Amino acid sequence: MLRKLLKYDFKSMYKFLIIFYLLALFFALLTRIFFAIDNSIIISIIAQICTGATIALIFNILINNLMRCWVLFKNNLYGDESYLTHTLPVTKKEIYTSKFITAFTTLFTSILVVTLTLFVAYYSKDNFELLKEFVGPIANLFKSSPIALIVALIFMVFIEFFNALQTGYTGIILGHRKNNNKILYSVISGFLIYMITQIFVLAGLFIMAIFNSDLMNFFFTTDSINFDMFKSLYILCTVVYFIAIIILYFVNVKALSKGVNVD
Repeated sequence: MLRKLLKYDFKSMYKFLIIFYLLALFFALLTRIFFAIDNSIIISIIAQICTGATIALIFNILINNLMRCWVLFKNNLYGDESYLTHTLPVTKKEIYTSKFITAFTTLFTSILVVTLTLFVAYYSKDNFELLKEFVGPIANLFKSSPIALIVALIFMVFIEFFNALQTGYTGIILGHRKNNNKILYSVISGFLIYMITQIFVLAGLFIMAIFNSDLMNFFFTTDSINFDMFKSLYILCTVVYFIAIIILYFVNVKALSKGVNVD
């Protein structure tokens, strides 16, 4: 049954997101074409308009991915569609797992499309060399390649977005336990849970710092920290974020299993 839930959720999400994906890639292609021509003021203006549209669509993809996941979650579990959802022969864990996997997959896809959009719009040998010159010194300090550093940063952005997305689910669950102002309580609860996850990450790092004096310097001194320690810090942040995401998954499943108040 989980497979059927996933099929429905993927269809609901992608039929919405695919429009933004195609528009972003379309304007990225126009951006490349018009900047390649760029033989008149009009063409230059059109190129600038296209690049503005491309950047706007990149932000729209990420923001709408989050918003659409939350709207689908709210409608399926607490809106008009919930009457059908809660009559299906599935457990609350299966329902939430479907939302969890859908959110993870669509957000991952959106990050890939954003990366591809930037590549289509702005990639050239000269631009790539400029990027390497900008990122290269930082990458050298980390004893890494520019590409590896960029991938690491993109991955951290993905983890942060996904954590925020799931805290939004938690906020919706808690907010809809109230009798009035459910949306307001959902927003407040989601924000507070998000802040708690950030505190959890810092607390996890602090506990690990107790056993590592170099890492402890990160909290209590302004002295320079060796760049090997920054690598360790990145890995630790990633691990703690994953732990926070997994814990919140089970918390949400447990909260849903206690019952749902349908509007």
